[in-house]
Formats: sequence, structure tokens, C-alpha cells
Amino acid sequence: MPAAYPFSAVVGLDDLRLALLLTAVNPAIGGVLVRGEKGTAKSTVVRALATLLPELDAVRGCRFACDPAAPDASCPDGPHDPGAGVTRRRAALVELPVGATEDRVVGTLDIQRALTEGVKAYEPGLLAAAHRGLLYVDEVNLLPDHLVDLLLDAAAMGRAHVERDGVSVKHAARFLLVGTMNPEEGEPRPQLVDRFGLVVSVGSPDEPAPRAEVVRRRLAYDADPDGFAARWSIQDNALAGRIADARDVLPGVRLPDVELDRIARICLAYGVDGLRADIVVARAALTLAAWQGRDEVTPDDIRDAARLALPHRRRRDPLDPPGSDSSKLEEALREPDEEPDGPDDGGPTGSRPSGEGDGTDQPVAAPGQAYQPRVLALPKAGERAHTGRRSQAYARRGRVVGARLPRGSGAPHLPATLRAAAARGSRTVHPGDLRESVHIGLEANLVLFVVDASGSMAARKRMGTVKTAVLSLLRDAYQRRDRVGMITFRGAGADEVLPPTSSHEVGVARLAELRTGGRTPLAAGLRAAARTLRTERRRDPRRRPLLVVVTDGRATAGEDPLTVTPELAGTTTVVVDCEAGPVRFGLARRLADAMGAECVPLAQLSTLRRAA
Repeated sequence: MPAAYPFSAVVGLDDLRLALLLTAVNPAIGGVLVRGEKGTAKSTVVRALATLLPELDAVRGCRFACDPAAPDASCPDGPHDPGAGVTRRRAALVELPVGATEDRVVGTLDIQRALTEGVKAYEPGLLAAAHRGLLYVDEVNLLPDHLVDLLLDAAAMGRAHVERDGVSVKHAARFLLVGTMNPEEGEPRPQLVDRFGLVVSVGSPDEPAPRAEVVRRRLAYDADPDGFAARWSIQDNALAGRIADARDVLPGVRLPDVELDRIARICLAYGVDGLRADIVVARAALTLAAWQGRDEVTPDDIRDAARLALPHRRRRDPLDPPGSDSSKLEEALREPDEEPDGPDDGGPTGSRPSGEGDGTDQPVAAPGQAYQPRVLALPKAGERAHTGRRSQAYARRGRVVGARLPRGSGAPHLPATLRAAAARGSRTVHPGDLRESVHIGLEANLVLFVVDASGSMAARKRMGTVKTAVLSLLRDAYQRRDRVGMITFRGAGADEVLPPTSSHEVGVARLAELRTGGRTPLAAGLRAAARTLRTERRRDPRRRPLLVVVTDGRATAGEDPLTVTPELAGTTTVVVDCEAGPVRFGLARRLADAMGAECVPLAQLSTLRRAA
């Protein structure tokens, strides 16, 4: 196997490298989440870190890498004989794939031996393999919810717990957790993000010289991996030695009370949730001091620690764009006697000049405060392929609604099984009598917005209200794990301003930038929606769509929209009626009737049934 790309050979990415090195020194910080677009060396840096981790001693023959100095009392391979011997090996690098099953992550039990012989025959999973090493989760934002829950439990307790048919196995699972993600593919659950001690955003170099150097080094590595690694071995060995030295120094580093008070004031000023932020900043500051070879924390240590540990923890709207916290952090880091800078006039405003256009653009209206909209859901239950919180679907978990012949995935339904045996006139249950439970859970959908951005919407000063409604629905889709897409129509045609994605933040940004003006080609918007839905059905046939058309029903350009509605037959649709004023023509309701859709007046979107 060729040598890994050297950690020291990575160009730039100073914050990321520092965060990884600090967590390698002190895993109690809680791991690192790396956010960045594709092709920014996220995975390369993480895999390179594993080569710097100090070697460890493990009990010989233990599949769980128990420390000989303090073996795990509940280790499935224990109790260990003090004379079993010691093995010295490198810390493990375990990669958790997005498609991993629950059994592969936590391990599996041999049910037959457990029930017949009474032994806990256990095959370790990835969490056991990662104990005392590095657990790397690529595309962590795409990880299924149930695996996220397993990771959260293991990371919080330092143990993995497996339950199968009354047989219980648990073992130590303390690991350095590193996750990478592309924000364009959607955000992970807030609980998971908070569990990471440090979060770093990375990007591509924006100057020619460093970009050229990245390519130069990569080509040299591809041509001769072992030779390239050898040329950087001195620097990597120095870093590995510095990690070991910092680990030795760390227990003796002092955090003065005045600096601890500074941490508390910063966290309060920044508005973080809970106390985990204070603890992480303190641990990171202590580790920074140890990394620098000092025995006492300084204000600069706290500043650097806060910059890595706080931005993802501030109490804020989950759909705020990334990077919107930087000014708040600088305010929190100021000394109490520093005067704040003048007001920042670079943020969003209620409106701004439209700039160059076709002469029909109206000022950009800003959305108001989002509210909790009524629940919009598909009327019939589907087969759940995507765990979420919107529409009912048949699933492996959820409310039991009936029984059926076994398909190999459901839990037994005892009453139905006994009834089947009784129907044969027998008191003995045969294999053919077995029935399994049918569960109803909740699934995620594709929510496609078709928004009227024509001049008629702006002329009546309704666009701010409309944007607020769409923003509220976008937030609702975020909370319910949906994919979202957005099509707008105005002037001569329709634009797909947001192709279906899991990145709700992008949807919010596109909504804020949305301009209005021109005629109303409603038919073009509906036809664009039909094309998008056909494409998405080919990509993901099991994800069911929900179409939300936001319009006043007017059509002043193009063909009659009623001629397009057959293309959307069978699609669950909600028409949000934006018509206002003393004289109303009911055009949106007429469109909804033609589509077999529900029509919801805009003013009632937030006053009907509330979301649970």
C-alpha cells in the first residue's frame, strides 16, 4: 500500500490543521467537523492526521484494544489475564461509510449461540475498531438518522451498547471523531454538530501561487508516493513528536481564574446554548498552551480556542447563512473596555436599488420574521425510503397499524400469529402462521416551490409577505428533513433558481436575492415544475414530491395555465393564494380546482393547523 499523503505537505488550511492537531493532543475536546466544498483536501488532511497519532499499547489478543494499564471491565473479550502480554501498534483509522448498516457500526450477536448456549457471541463493529483511534465519517451530513443517534450515544458515553433479544453487550468506544461535509448537500442535525468540539470551514486557495503549489505537490505524490512521503518525513516526525510532548505537558497546564472568567463572559456575550461551549473552549485553550509548550493559558489561547469552538454554537436561526456569526464573535471577544465599532452597513436591508435590468425590476423586498406554518403533507402513506417528519409512510419503526405475512424486516406480531394458528384449529404455532407488524412512520419528501415573481406581486407590495411565507415553509422543510427546490416565473419565462437539494441555506439565500417585475407567465412556471419533477423521479423514484405553487393566479403572458395542469396530474399540490384587495377574481382557486389541489389563502397559512 502506498504511503499516505504527508500532513506537513498540505498547502494552507492553517485553521484545519491546528484544530486536528489540538484534538489529537486532547481527544476530550470532542473532535472536529470540517465543512467545505468538494475538492478542498478535507479527506486528505484527515487521513494524513492518522499517521501522526502516537502508537499505543493494547492487551494481546483483545479485539477491542484494551489498555493494559486500565482494561475495560466490561470488555466482551475479558476479563483479561494480567499475563496475556502486550501488543504495540498504531492507532486505528476507521472510516464510517454513509451506507453502513446499524449492525456493521455497533457489531452483531450470534443469536443462535446466545439463545442455545447462553454465551455472548459478539462480532465487533466499527465503533469497537475505532476505540483509542480515529473514527472518520465522510459526508457526515448524509448519514442516516439512526446511525447519527448511535454516534451521539457512543460519543457522549464513551461506550457502545448492543441489545439483541434480551442479550446485552457493551464495550468501551472512546475515539477521536472527525467528520467532513459539503454544505451544498445539506446540513447535519444540530445535535450532531454540537457534539463536535471544533468546527472549521475550508475553501480553495484564491491566489494563483498556492493553487499551483497544491497541484505541483499532488502530481509529485501521484508519481512517487513513497518517495514524496520520505521527503516530508522529517516534518511529519517532528509533528508526531510534538503531539506526544504536548500530551505529556497538558496535565500540568494551568487555567487561571481570570481567564476562566473571560471564557464565561465570551460565551455569555456570544449567546451559546448550554455549557458545553464553555467546557470545550477551556479544554481547547489548555491544549493550545500545551501545544506551545507553556504551562499557563493566555488570552490569545482563549481567542484562538473560541474562534474554533463557538461559531457553530450560537443560538440562531438554523437557516442563517454560514459566516454570519463572525462579527458577533468579534464583538464577544472584545475586551470589556473596548468601544464597539460603528454600525455595519453591509448587511441586508429592507430594500435596495435593483441595479441594471430590463426596466421592470422592483426593489428587492426582504422577508419578515418566519413563523410556524400549517402542516402540508401527502394524503396517502407511502413506502418510507427517506427518514423524515412530514408524510406518513410504511416503515420498520413507528405506530403499529396491522400485520402481514413476513417479508424478513419486521418485528413479529404476536396476536396475529396466534390468530393464524387458531384459524387452523391448532394450539401450536407453525412457520406458516408467523405474521409481522406493519408500522406507520414519517418520511421526508421533495418540496418544490413555484413562486410568482411578476410585477403584479410587487405592485401590491405583497412580495415581502410572500417571501416570509416561503421562508417559513423552507424552515419547516429543514425541520422535517425534506429536499427543497425553487422555480420562479416572471417576464417571459421561468427559472429554476434552486435545483432540488438538501441545502436549505441555499434556498434562503436565493429567496433573499429574488427580484420581481414584468409580466406573469404562470404556465411557464408550471411547465418548468413538471420537467423538474420528471427528472427527480428518474433520480429517486421513492422520494415523493409535494408541489407548492405561490401565486395570485393571474397569467398575463404565455399560454393558458390550465392547458399545462395535465402534466402535473397525480402530483400532490398546494396552491397558496396570494390575491389581495377588495375585488378578488378567485383565479388561484380556479387553478387549484383544475389541478385537484388544496387552495390555502396566504393569510391563513400560519393560522390553520399548527405543526406538531
